[in-house]
Formats: sequence, C-alpha cells, structure tokens
Amino acid sequence: MRAGGEAPHQVLGRLRFLLQCSECFRRARALPAALCYVPREVQYKICKDPAAATAAAAARSLLSVWDSPGPARGGKRAARATIEVRKGGCLRATGEEYCNGAGLWVKLSKEHLEECRCSQELDEGWLLARRFGEGGDKLVPVEPAEKIQWQHQTFGVDYKPAASWEQVVDLTYSMRLGKKPRPIEQDEAAVRKFRSVPPSWSYEHDMELARFLYDHSERSLQSRDCIKEHIYSVEVSSQAEDYKACYLTDNQAETFWESNGSVGQHWVRLNMKKGAIVKKLWLTLNVQIHSYIPRKVAVYGGAPNSLQHLRTVLINESSYQDVCILRDMKTHLPVLEIRILECRDQGCDVRLRGIKIKSFWEWELNLNADMFQPEWLVRYPLLEGMDADVLYRRAVLIQRFVQLLDSVLWYLIPISEESIGTFNVLRSMKPFLLLSKQGPALITQCLQSSESSPPSSMPKLYINRQLARHHRAHPQLDPSGRNTVFTQVYESLAYSEKIKQPLDYRWPRNYIQWWECDFAMEGIVDNGGGFRDSLSDISEELCPSSGDVPVPLPFFVRTPNQGNSSSDTRDMYVPNPSCKDFAKYEWIGQLMGAALRSKEILVSTAKPMPPVSVWQWVQEGCGEDTSLPLQVLSLPGLVWKQLAGEEVIWSKDFAAVDAELVKLLEVLEGVDREAFDFMFGRELTYTTVRSDQRMVELIPNGSSTVVRYEDRKDFIRLVQRARLEESKEQVAALRAGLLRVVPQAVLDLLTWQQLERKVCGYPELTVDDVKTFITFEDLNSDDPRIRTFLEALSNFTSEDLSRFLKFVTGRSRLPVQILVYPDRSGTEQLDVMPQASTCSCTLYLPNYSSAQACEELLRYAVYNCMSIDTDTDEPSGLEVAIESPELWRHFVQ
Repeated sequence: MRAGGEAPHQVLGRLRFLLQCSECFRRARALPAALCYVPREVQYKICKDPAAATAAAAARSLLSVWDSPGPARGGKRAARATIEVRKGGCLRATGEEYCNGAGLWVKLSKEHLEECRCSQELDEGWLLARRFGEGGDKLVPVEPAEKIQWQHQTFGVDYKPAASWEQVVDLTYSMRLGKKPRPIEQDEAAVRKFRSVPPSWSYEHDMELARFLYDHSERSLQSRDCIKEHIYSVEVSSQAEDYKACYLTDNQAETFWESNGSVGQHWVRLNMKKGAIVKKLWLTLNVQIHSYIPRKVAVYGGAPNSLQHLRTVLINESSYQDVCILRDMKTHLPVLEIRILECRDQGCDVRLRGIKIKSFWEWELNLNADMFQPEWLVRYPLLEGMDADVLYRRAVLIQRFVQLLDSVLWYLIPISEESIGTFNVLRSMKPFLLLSKQGPALITQCLQSSESSPPSSMPKLYINRQLARHHRAHPQLDPSGRNTVFTQVYESLAYSEKIKQPLDYRWPRNYIQWWECDFAMEGIVDNGGGFRDSLSDISEELCPSSGDVPVPLPFFVRTPNQGNSSSDTRDMYVPNPSCKDFAKYEWIGQLMGAALRSKEILVSTAKPMPPVSVWQWVQEGCGEDTSLPLQVLSLPGLVWKQLAGEEVIWSKDFAAVDAELVKLLEVLEGVDREAFDFMFGRELTYTTVRSDQRMVELIPNGSSTVVRYEDRKDFIRLVQRARLEESKEQVAALRAGLLRVVPQAVLDLLTWQQLERKVCGYPELTVDDVKTFITFEDLNSDDPRIRTFLEALSNFTSEDLSRFLKFVTGRSRLPVQILVYPDRSGTEQLDVMPQASTCSCTLYLPNYSSAQACEELLRYAVYNCMSIDTDTDEPSGLEVAIESPELWRHFVQ
C-alpha cells in the first residue's frame, strides 16, 4: 500500500468525505460535523521541563488561568487565577484548543475550574498547555487508567473509542462489518464555532485563505536579517589578530574570520535565541588562498553540554561561494557548532567570509491566530478586515482537510502513464494542493518515472539573428515569420529529427542544453549561453515585453486590455483564434513542458532601454550586465487554468483579457427595458468581436438578427461562451504538446499559478530596477517627498513592486516609464491615499508624515485600489457604458 497504511474501506470513506467537504467549500456551506469534531473532555498530565533545575523536586505545579487565550508574545495582561496540580495528578479540560503567538491553549469549563479549586469564580478559563520557544512545563493529553479499565470491562480489550477528528471521519464515512466504536461526546459549543460560516464568506475567500497560508509559510523566511534576529552570539575556537569573529556576521565581501590554532581544532559556535529553528545554514567561503578553504566540516547541535552530531559535509572542490551545510531542522537547538575537520591542500588554518542563515520562530511553524495581523492581510483584500479568530478557525479546518487529502492522494494520482487513476472527481480541491505535503514528492516521482535518456549528441542549429532582428522591425513584410529565431529553430529541429531520433524533451532536470546554436556572423561558442539566448529570443518573439512594438509571430495576440487604459492587466497575450498552425502550438507546448522539467525557463533577458536618450544610455554602461529577468510568456490566468485543467470563471478570469466587456455585460443584464431601447434600439445583433479583432456570429444569421430585451440574457450567455472558447483549439494544441512531455498526473497536482511559475520562473523585481524607470516631475531633487517615497518603496517585495507597476501603469513588467507628480489636489493634507493614472503612467504623490505611513498607504492602494484611475473627471466606466452605444457596438458587433 503506497500511502500511510490505510485500509481500503478507510480510503473509500475518506474519498466520500472529501467530496462532501469539497461541495461545502464551493457553496460556502457549513462543513461536515466530523471535520469540525472537538471532544467534550480531555485529560492532561503535566510533563516537566527536563532543563529546569527543580523539575524533579517539585511536588506540585501552579498553573495560571486566563479568561481568554493570552497573553500573546509581549503581552502584559495578568492572569485571572491560579490552580494547583499535584505531582502525578491529572487535569480535566474541554477538547477545545487555541493557538496564538504565545503557544497552545486549552479551555477549562466552570465545572473543571471548580474541580481544581480555582482561586477565582470564572465561567471558563484558559491554560497555556505549551509555550513556544521558551521551554517550561507542558500539558500532555493522556487516557486515565481507570477509564481504560472500565472500557475494557464493558466493551472488550480491543475497544478503542474515537477521540480525534480523523477517527470520527473514518467512523462516520467508512463502511465496516461488526460493531463500531462510539465517538467520545463532542463539545457542542466548539463544534458550532467551527461550523459557523460568516454571511459574506465564499469559495473565493477559502482560496485566498489557502494562498495566504501558503505564502505565509514561504514569506516568513524572507526579507529579514535572520542572523541578527535569531542568533544571540557567535563564538570561535580562535582568531587571528585582524580577522575576528565579528566579521562572520557583518555581511561584507571584503572581510573574513581566520582561525589561529591547531589542525582539526577549529570551530564556530552559534548560540541561538530561544524558539529559533534553522531552515538553512550556509558557509560563505573565502577563496583567495586555496589552503584556507574548508574541505570537510561537521555540524553538531543541542544543549551546550550534550551536543549531538547532525551532519558531516564534504565540500566540493568546485565550490567557491556559499555552501549549505544544514537544512530543515524541526526543533529548536540552543547551540549549533560547526567543526572544521579538514582544509584543502592539508591547510592548517581556515578562513570564512561569513555565515548565512535562514530560520524562523517556533510559533511561525504552527498555525496560530497571531498570523492574521492587519499588516500581513493587506495583500489579501478578501481577508482584510475579517476577525482573526474567524480566519484562524477556518484555517484549522482547511489544514484538517488538506491533511486528510494527503492521506489518500497516492490513491488518486497515477504514478506512471500506464496506471489507472484520475483526479477529475476532486478537481475542485486543487487550490488546496498548495498546502499539500505529499504533492511535491508525487510530482517528483511522476517526472522521474517518465524520464527518457538524453540524446547522445545534441542537434546543432545554424541561426541568423540579423534576419530575425530585421523581421522584428518590419513583421508586416513577412506574416509567416520565416526569418524569426522561432521558425529557424523549429525548422532546423524538424530537419534534424528526420535524420536522427526525434527530441522528446523528457530529459532529466540536470540536462540543461537541448541544442547547440551557431549564430551567423557572431563569434559565439555555444556552451549553454547561445542556447539560452535562443530561448530568450523565442519567448520575446512570441510575446514581446514592450507594448509599443509589433508582434513578430502570429501565434499570440495582445488582449483587448492592452488598449484599455483603466485595466490593471495591460501586458497579457492570448492564443490567436485565427491561427491554425497547430503543429507549432504543440511545439510551444513541448517547450513549456521541457522548461517545467528542467532548470531553464521561458523568459527574456533582453536589456530594456530606460527612459533616457540613447547616447546617455550608452555612456552610462549599456554594455554592462544590467539585464532584467522579464516573464515573456505573459498569458492570463484564463489560459494557464485551461492548461492545468481548472475551471474557468467568466467574471474573474476573462476580466484579465477584456475587462470592459465583462463590465458591459454586467450592465446589460441589469438594465431596464426603457434604458435598453434607448441605448440600442435595433442596433444590437448576435455578434461579438474576438481578441483577434474579427467579428463572429453567435447564431446563424446573427449579424442580421436583432437582440430583444427579453432575450438579452441568452445573448450574454452566447457572448461569454464565444469569448471563453475563442482560443479553444489553440489552447488544446498547447496542452497536447505539454502532455507529450509532462505526465497528466503532474498537471493534476499543480495549480495554474504553480504551472506558470514552473514554466516562466519567478521574475524577481528589485527596487533598483523600478527606480531606473521613474521620473519625478514638478518636484525638486531635494524634496522630502522623493526621499520618503523611495524609502517606502525600498521595503516592497518583488510582488509588491509588480503590483505597484500595475497600479500606476496597468503593466506588471518593465520596461515602462513612470512619472511621479505632486498630489494634484493642491492641499497639504498628510497621509492620504495616493492616486494613479494608468493611461499616462503617472503617480500623484501626496505628503506623508513618515516613510512607514507612505509604505502602508501605498501598499494598501496597490493591492486594493486596482480599479481606480484618475485620468479624467468623467463618470466611471460603468456610467459611460450606459450612455455609449458606440462602445457597445465596438465590443459586441
């Protein structure tokens, strides 16, 4: 059995249960009671902290009681009462638990408090069962001996009652012969809290919450100085006079620590702060003198007087920068000691330029209510403003759901193409796969099991990029694009495959060069760089990164949003509905699959020209490596969802293609008869305009059939269907090519966002990238607003910067010129929301009292005000649509 040893009746029962949960998620209904199960009563005993000096001698324990879970970390609220538990005794409590930054809490009812002779009269109380990061005594759930004895006498020695939510799920949904165990009585109040669904809650909220949980686990390790935050001090075995231990953490490339002792006796000791758990630990080598480079190191960890061996690392001779020596610790280790066992060339002393660490606090490892801070929710508009306890309880249920999904995932996904299995019945659960722990292992296994051997020799392609550049400048001279790099590579490979074995692109991940390029009139020896250049050229030809140049190839067209100044998705492309060259679409799909399998990604590394004169650009170093990793297969979620096999939603997904049409159809559905007749008369017919600007009829003789008021909803449905399916054949060809390289099971396990990132990578934006394209107008160079604005922008993540570009320009990629003007309201009001004009790519910057205030308001605006455009003082797009039949005819005729 491939999974966790579940019996067949358990697997089938869990599948039935997951399907029911999935339907509840989709319809925003109360989730099944079994998923929300909380036992009415649990018994705990005190587990003493072995590190405490008086642990063995203490005959009793005094526990503090709060009237609600708290205090969180750093809180000052005092406990309401204390209770005493004798050594060896047990404590009864409800099964309700709550987790925040302080630790795990358990709830006591009034009856339990009276039983413990609580010093104050309380209706309920909360105990801290386990404190995060600070050690101390713990409350551990136990089964009292007298209860076990009674159960054995009553029901037999094999009887085990259902006391956990997993057991209750299996008991409720699995079919079995014989007498079933009885679940322990549930805590009705706690279950009601779990099952309660806020009035405004929807499936989209659950998807956004799942994304928050996924992002939080990733982001908790980013954008902070882990050395200063998590390491208390650094000690070394010895040090040369001018090369001290402090240089290990100064983050300077010119400094280093050098030992001064006997061979094999050098070490670096990191004293960790309480609660810090190491994700990754690197040594940064100093390579100036070969004999000072460590060759073999061992890592030990634990309490200062009882260090345990964790790992021994033999450093590769080709390693000259950062070397990872430890990863993925699960518990807090007070001390980490790095022992240098050998140096290269039998060197005596060692030099290290630094130590890098990625780590997190223990409470960050656990789902807790303090995760849902307002400043962390600003990137998730659907969750913003919601009560933290509501989000916490819903997150607990999602976590339980994913845990159960993981237990049966191996039975749902075939691990080879010959296996029988399908994920179709659970396709609506895909958004929650982001949180799956089994998913990545399954993806790796599916890819490895379908690998092919690399070819014995790679094809050598002769490419003339001069002809390709000329075609990019004048694509109208040759609509077929035969001189593009894309076509030259495609035809050269097709010719090569007639002579040799066809390329299947299913090679191992470490096979990183698929063909060799010989560029005409260019003195390039292709050891990988020429191949990557060809991929970059192909990507740029398919979907140009600049919106001001013609598209050299016919396979993709710009979305209508690229001409819509108020749209926040102005840099997207969709497959051309008019292009029927499906063989080339399949090859594009194969390249996407090859990128997913390998380390290569389909991006352009072309140097975008900043908004300065050409001569100034040349003088300031156009020859330097200032390339930007720009994502060029810029396809909307509508396309990626179809490739991944996910459901497409008109209002959400097509808005990234044609936002104006989505709004106009919403207006048409709600308009009254009088307004309908005034707007259209007899001019609205059963036609629509596709993304390739071609008009199509929605019904036979549609161009001569007038839409009546009572038929408008049928008309809307026909428009939606026609536009959603306008590139159906082209997407099917892309997917067919993708599936020739990547097994179906992998697409079943990937969300559309993950598929996009695996094909196109993570296009990281930096503040310096964005600054290059910002021009300040009507602001003196010493204006404090500039300094405040740039300081605020420096704290933005790559995603924040991408959102900022969308807010100001409607595009998420560079190059694009950004103009910054003073707030045009003319007032001196402080700390107000910024405004932007996407049509002119202009940001209107108010006055801010501090960089922090600017950062908070700007971040809120870029995540929550994407539809705001201040180009004119005219009515909004909704009002314009009602009075503009010409605009209607543009979209639907």
